[in-house]
Amino acid sequence: MSIIYMPLVMCYKYIMLIVNDWKTYTLLDSGNGEKLERWDAIEGGLIVVRPDPQVLWPKEKPDLWSSIDGIYTRKEGGGRWNWKNTAPTQKTLHYKNLKFLIKPTDFKHMGLFPEQAVNWDWMIELIQKSKRPIKVLNLFAYTGAATVACLSAGAEVSHVDASKGMVTWTKQNIVINGLDNKPVRYIVDDVLKFVKREVKRGTKYDAVIMDPPPFGRGAQGEVWKIEKMLYPLVQELTHLLSPEPLFFLISSYAGSGFSAVVLKNILNSAFNNRGITEGHELCLPTEDSVNLLPAGVCARWTND
Repeated sequence: MSIIYMPLVMCYKYIMLIVNDWKTYTLLDSGNGEKLERWDAIEGGLIVVRPDPQVLWPKEKPDLWSSIDGIYTRKEGGGRWNWKNTAPTQKTLHYKNLKFLIKPTDFKHMGLFPEQAVNWDWMIELIQKSKRPIKVLNLFAYTGAATVACLSAGAEVSHVDASKGMVTWTKQNIVINGLDNKPVRYIVDDVLKFVKREVKRGTKYDAVIMDPPPFGRGAQGEVWKIEKMLYPLVQELTHLLSPEPLFFLISSYAGSGFSAVVLKNILNSAFNNRGITEGHELCLPTEDSVNLLPAGVCARWTND
């Protein structure tokens, strides 16, 4: 009898996280490089079309696309919104007990990434279950959705972003949630420079959140390139963690070119394979359809 020896292959479990708990945001359809979304704000709903490089399939419900309020079209060197009527003003969106201000921006964003809701839920649960004071560092923090989530769970947050406008938007989000009396520190600064100063000061945090862009410029014109700078930054951040860190989260937009495996490997290397690291693809469900829209990836580390 012959014996066949098969090589042992370690498999990586790639997990999709599907956002199902939104009541005020709906992905209506997607196709031909665009997505059709409804944002149901307190001040009135808004149906918009935005480009998405991940959408390589045809539209499933073409009849829905005739009734829209606005469409963002890309042009060489940028893009612009075209509105059926007047451009909408700032609106308030709800997710569970959280509130967020949204408005169309010149770079197609609405000020909120709905797919990140699964990460807000995850952070809130970890902070509340820890039953101890938690200090969170939120880097590339944008309009502060994660900051709002962590503050609502009882954490202290340092919010860092190079854009003064984004930090102002964050402050507004915190005010409408009634959290402006909570311990939050706002820092308008280049993330790399800030982290290096914090390491020298000996500051410690129990959790780190980061959602770095593929490319960006700091407050003083500093250049950020994710493929060269992400791992050194994560390594530096491990020196800021407290003796009992709670979590470390890296997120990346679906169009960045990185997979969840890449982010997971970065965390595994930075932590010398200690703790538990998971990689996830973040997906948005389409209303009345089996189609999912890949909207981002993330890696989560916990000190279990």
